[in-house]
Amino acid sequence: MKLVHSAVALSVLSLALLPTGASAQVPAEPTFADDIAPIFYDSCVTCHRPGEIAPMSLISYQDARPWARSIKNKVETRAMPPWHLDREIGVQAFLNDPSLSDDQIATITKWVDNGAPQGNPANTPTPPEFAPADAWQIGEPDLVVQFPAYTVPAAGPDIFGDLYTDFGLTEDRYITAIQTKPVGDKARQVVHHALSYAVEEDESGDRMGGGTFLVEYASGKQAEVYPAGSGLKLPADSEARLSYHLHSIGEPTDAVVELGIKFLPVGTEPEHIRYSKQLGGSHGNTIGVLDLPAGEISRSDGYARFNKAARITMFQPHMHMLGTYQCIEFIYPTQPVQAETVNCASFDYNWHMNYNYTDQETPLIPAGTILHVSSWLDNSAANRANKDPKNWVGAGQRTIDEMAFAWIGWYDLEDDEYEAAVAERQEARERTENDN
Repeated sequence: MKLVHSAVALSVLSLALLPTGASAQVPAEPTFADDIAPIFYDSCVTCHRPGEIAPMSLISYQDARPWARSIKNKVETRAMPPWHLDREIGVQAFLNDPSLSDDQIATITKWVDNGAPQGNPANTPTPPEFAPADAWQIGEPDLVVQFPAYTVPAAGPDIFGDLYTDFGLTEDRYITAIQTKPVGDKARQVVHHALSYAVEEDESGDRMGGGTFLVEYASGKQAEVYPAGSGLKLPADSEARLSYHLHSIGEPTDAVVELGIKFLPVGTEPEHIRYSKQLGGSHGNTIGVLDLPAGEISRSDGYARFNKAARITMFQPHMHMLGTYQCIEFIYPTQPVQAETVNCASFDYNWHMNYNYTDQETPLIPAGTILHVSSWLDNSAANRANKDPKNWVGAGQRTIDEMAFAWIGWYDLEDDEYEAAVAERQEARERTENDN
């Protein structure tokens, strides 16, 4: 029992010692050439350039100047770059954080308030060289599989089903990074979500159930990169299954989806198997019972129990168009019961953000910990994403239905591993306190 109490106190301590971000002086008279272009080139133009998904380019001063007021609003509200984590609650150290620092936001705000001057054009840095728009976030994959194309009609109900193709593996391999990628902008628009599985066959050649879950894709989802020492087995001779949900966009569209995978070296096995699951749905179910009255904001709660100690590696909210905010809380098996809100995040259906913790800040939870997922859904006219605030909405798979759960990535720990991880983190905290 003493160890469990230590784990809880240790987790709280980790939040108090997080860095507040790099400090830099905000220029008194910022200009595009000297101060704004470097920020845009580092954090924005991956999307805000010709041929990419953003609505305008921010590469040149002439491109950016007409949008100055809108840019100020988007960065002040932290709508852009997309990173919806609540910065006032819980762990703040993540591997894939693209957000701007407070000083960068202050610099952009001052630039706009001062009339958005260009400065000396000669001082504008050279724009970065861009990878192709369809480049993989995980680097060049060791394996790419493409599922058969499915033509989505211009209009009609949501479409659900499965597509199959071969992985082509002749020996077992362990995944270390994986990404689902609709091919082309139109394909991205029609793919509501896509779940990938590895399906094995029995001795008679029949498929053995739905298969081992590999990865989820939804709009704006980033790649999943597993922590060092962890992986997921992709069996030899297994078949790739894509469970899809597609919707029409007003014109016939070929939905083509690829899966890119990076592996550990041949013959290498990881220390831990990394899992990813839908957890904490309403009333404990994956989708659960949602009752969203017209014109109201509702809260949904769900729970899941971890039977083993674990290191949590990733958190990703999942809702549909009415989802606005979600929190994850761990309820520890202590007497008296102790609980800790680990993270909260706003939700935007167009950006299914996955938050990958740094190795130093991954939550460590003892066996018997309960995950509590709280989700808020806005069925009122104030929600601009709400197409019909006069109607009741319930749970379901369609785009116009709702669901509320969290994708959680983790790997299990044996008791001695958990104890060692807790002790190591405590030592690290003590060293930080002594250094300060």
